[in-house]
Amino acid sequence: MPSFDKILIANRGEIACRVIRTAHDLGYRTVAVYSVADAQARHVQLADEAVCIGPAPVGQSYLKPEAILDAAKRTGAGAIHPGYGFLSENADFARACEAAGIVFIGPGVAAIHLMGSKRLSKIAMLDAGVPCIPGYEGAEQDDATLAREAERIGYPLMIKASAGGGGRGMRLVMRGEDLAEQLRTARSEAQNAFGSGELILEKAVMQPRHVEIQVFGDSHGNIVYLGERDCSVQRRHQKVIEEAPCPVMTDELRGAMGRAAVKAAASVNYLGAGTVEFLLDASGAFYFLEMNTRLQVEHPVTELVTGQDLVAWQIRVAEGHPLPLTQEEIQLRGHAIEVRLYAEDAGHGFLPQTGQVLRWTPPQLEGIRIDHGLREGQPVTPFYDPMLAKVIAYGATRDEARRKLVRAVEDCVLLGVTGNQRFLANLLRHPEFAAGKATTAFIGEQFASDPSLAPRHPQPLELACAAALLYQHSAQGRAHQPALSGWRSAGSAPWRFVLKHGEEKYGVELEVREHGSQPALLARIGDREIALRLLDIEEHDAIVEADGIRRRLPFHHDGARLWLYGADGNLELLDVTHEPAGASAGAGSGTVKAPMDGAIVDVLVTEGARVNKGQLLLVLEAMKMEHPLKAGVDGVIRRVQVSKGEQVKSRQLLVEVEAQEA
Repeated sequence: MPSFDKILIANRGEIACRVIRTAHDLGYRTVAVYSVADAQARHVQLADEAVCIGPAPVGQSYLKPEAILDAAKRTGAGAIHPGYGFLSENADFARACEAAGIVFIGPGVAAIHLMGSKRLSKIAMLDAGVPCIPGYEGAEQDDATLAREAERIGYPLMIKASAGGGGRGMRLVMRGEDLAEQLRTARSEAQNAFGSGELILEKAVMQPRHVEIQVFGDSHGNIVYLGERDCSVQRRHQKVIEEAPCPVMTDELRGAMGRAAVKAAASVNYLGAGTVEFLLDASGAFYFLEMNTRLQVEHPVTELVTGQDLVAWQIRVAEGHPLPLTQEEIQLRGHAIEVRLYAEDAGHGFLPQTGQVLRWTPPQLEGIRIDHGLREGQPVTPFYDPMLAKVIAYGATRDEARRKLVRAVEDCVLLGVTGNQRFLANLLRHPEFAAGKATTAFIGEQFASDPSLAPRHPQPLELACAAALLYQHSAQGRAHQPALSGWRSAGSAPWRFVLKHGEEKYGVELEVREHGSQPALLARIGDREIALRLLDIEEHDAIVEADGIRRRLPFHHDGARLWLYGADGNLELLDVTHEPAGASAGAGSGTVKAPMDGAIVDVLVTEGARVNKGQLLLVLEAMKMEHPLKAGVDGVIRRVQVSKGEQVKSRQLLVEVEAQEA
């Protein structure tokens, strides 16, 4: 049997930290790999050894098999755990590990190769008798063939990247006139993300549930399934909430889906952890989607309801041992729900966010598990997926788990980078989700008007607290002393502040009503008055009493910038009280700026060209997704300041459009 005592984790972020934890618990030494951008990352700090494998871009670091294998050889690692993403489903990498005499903690090369292609895997599943969605999975990939097959299948239909996952290279097409454009964008995104533009077409199953079965195989011919996960709540075909068990599952349906998943795994002599994904319609019929030949992002919910450590199972199987449990011994208890904490602004089209993590305080609550890879002070860069952490709750019942998770999400203090906590909490509270009725259409059809999807505006109480904290800081003469005794007298004149959030400015007038160690203040914002008292201030936390209610207020202050954390998440305010009038005037709507750090993958206009409002001008790639940048006005392109392939910074001016009168 294979033997090793040191494991290299060929990944980063929360999954690298999660694998390191189990490996250490089992007595193995660990090796982290990292790019230049991740030199101070948490997974680097947790591992016994760490090796830099290249510059920040994934193609020059985490996707370089030779660099990872060299790190394994230099450190004496006898096994490599790929995590998920990156090289986890790369058959050539698994083959290279085998050739180097290093154990790849995952399935065999043949299974990875077959299941890594949606086209080939669907053909194999049809041959194995696993139910599949009608569609086209042929080798002919020209637009004419795909258009012809689309007409045969009928609309609506799904375009999917054959080599893809995570929603990239996937498009829903409702009518034939949209097919050509959707094929172009899906193929481009697939080529950039996976190195292959091969596509398949499938009849769209409208309003289904997305249910997946966790399978495990060993080298002794055993294959089992460990229940199911419901991953129906999705945005742009990317999972947002995952839970186990599925709210509508019956014992009979679970058995049928489990047996189909085992049949799929057995057809490729599967080894290790895998997930067979199905669409489940309202009638109880289910259809094969794909098989992921790796650990899933959502594996913690299965661990919590089965009481098993799936990473430990992976390592055990990789060493040649039989599975720890038989099918009959696997039991499901309680309910678990997971959400993904992303660096993104839900109020601005889920725009990925970059910046520095100034404060990260995950909650310590019974029944709550936080898998993360964050350290305070580290940058969130545009080079990697924007997922920062996973928040998972376990309870005896579904509603208990849901209630715990709402609190845990809201208590995840993240300052410096905007996260999606408010969006997640509102999803979990929604009556449709609470009732267990959410399908894949839930967000688009029943959540589209939720306040979390609108731009965030500071609340009067937040502005009042911000002014009070800025006043306290000014009164202490920037001494950075936590005690309040340094407050100077304000006299009778009120303090006036101008605070900026985004492009909006807010005036706050602050009157000191009572001096001392717990000063009483009166804030006026427009016609609203708020009485507040600062009861205590520590380095990054304040206790504020407003209108008779005490609250803890996490904050971070750096010069003119102040970050607050409240029920709506991270709020960044800029003190522009002493800024000269007109100094911050922004460019007109004819300018196009980069919404985040990233790379320009396409420039579709030239100087002098006429454009219409809404016309696509450039395509920016950041955090593994393409972001179209469009004209805000009708006009003429006066300047194009970037070229294809160029790296750009957030708020960098890219294109100037001279607006023209109608």
